[in-house]
Amino acid sequence: MNKDQTKGRVEEVKGTVKEVVGKITGNKEMELKGKIQNLKGQAQAGYGDLKEDIKKAI
Repeated sequence: MNKDQTKGRVEEVKGTVKEVVGKITGNKEMELKGKIQNLKGQAQAGYGDLKEDIKKAI
């Protein structure tokens, strides 16, 4: 597992937590920020996964 995969997964979790807290408290801004952070984390993790796949293929 490379650093992009790890950081991406952590950002996904943090974003999900923000999103849930935003829903519970009715804070739409926090909910939206959580969704964005989650998506950024997914993108970073996907990039890390791609790097790992390329490394294995070589």
